[in-house]
Amino acid sequence: MSSTSLKPRVAFFALAAAALLVGGVDAAAPTMPAASAPSAEPLPGMPRVVDAQNIYSETRSLEQLSPAVRGDLERIYVPNLRSNDVYVIDPSSMKVVDRFKVGISPQHVIPSWDLRTLWVANNAERRNDGSLTPVDPRTGRPGKPIAVDDPYNMYFTPDGASAVIVAEARHRLDMRDPKTLALQYSIDAPKCPGINHGDFSIDGRFAIFTCEFEGSVAKIDWVKHEVVAYLKLAMPKTRYRAAPIGPDGLATEICSATKGMPQDIRISPDGKRFYVADMSADGVHIVDGASFKEVGFIATGVGAHGLYPSRDGKLLYVANRGSHAIHGPRHGAGSVAVIDFATEKVVARWPVPGGGSPDMGNVSADGKSLWLSGRYDDVVYRFDTTTGAVRQVAVGREPHGLAVWPQPGRYSLGHTGNLR
Repeated sequence: MSSTSLKPRVAFFALAAAALLVGGVDAAAPTMPAASAPSAEPLPGMPRVVDAQNIYSETRSLEQLSPAVRGDLERIYVPNLRSNDVYVIDPSSMKVVDRFKVGISPQHVIPSWDLRTLWVANNAERRNDGSLTPVDPRTGRPGKPIAVDDPYNMYFTPDGASAVIVAEARHRLDMRDPKTLALQYSIDAPKCPGINHGDFSIDGRFAIFTCEFEGSVAKIDWVKHEVVAYLKLAMPKTRYRAAPIGPDGLATEICSATKGMPQDIRISPDGKRFYVADMSADGVHIVDGASFKEVGFIATGVGAHGLYPSRDGKLLYVANRGSHAIHGPRHGAGSVAVIDFATEKVVARWPVPGGGSPDMGNVSADGKSLWLSGRYDDVVYRFDTTTGAVRQVAVGREPHGLAVWPQPGRYSLGHTGNLR
């Protein structure tokens, strides 16, 4: 892939993709057989589900890059929480090619629903200091920030009608106009302290968000616009040591924590289950979406944090931050665990040589690399998704939710690039 632009490659697929896409929605695509249709009527206005057995079917390859990303630079955008800036990496050269200041405490870089803007969420702790900085993915340059209350994270409703501002400190989700960011309405989640990450059901009618400081998750009805249930997540009897023990660093210790610290959440390819990374439990909870009950747990490594499906939708990459603390030490027991969706078993473990702190990121457009911020080590990691080999790039202070751009897919649900 070109280090400066994807225009030649995208142009090759533009005609085919244009036939399928109208305003970002594949309204002209042929109707799928009834057997492949989701069980519930989709949220009105959302793009149809192409393959009910693989919700990620439209993000599998470079051939599925949308015409909307034609000419976008191939870049890694890294928000640095403590230095209040964004570093821009050219993945071909593995070098920082740009950096720019943003607002206070940038947390995530978020692709918009229509794939035309990357938003940097700056959630300053002081009231009225929060903002969103727009970045043009064609030039890689920032625009004028827009004041927004407490934007820790940002998602988009499946129909594209609203940007969902995750106001973590307010225990609230603010629905805003996706273009102007004018407030539309809010959903209060008073029993969800630390609300931060979410994912939508296959039909778009509900979402599940994690409650970091309560060890639980909240189910939100997107038709009624309200929280309908909370679920406390079970803690395992043992968890991994925060410091490497032995050659694999996987010795366990008795779990003294009384509740979990759930972080990222992603839906299974068939839309039936949600996987919840838990930094305190050192693994991934499995929650049945329909019944809203915990049905399993997968131990993955110290400080399980970020979740990223492989391009073919068969694997789930779990970034283990290497510490149970919010502000952990350098060179910890960080790693990546690879889960097979079909068996729900860990099939590979990739340690960071010398220790590290893999956190948030995404898979490259071609699926060959997994890019993750090194939260406590001020670096970015590039994992080879075939071998697990790791390379590093030095960035600013405390990198967090980096975005890999562009991504294949029709539309973005937000976060660091949850495309479908």
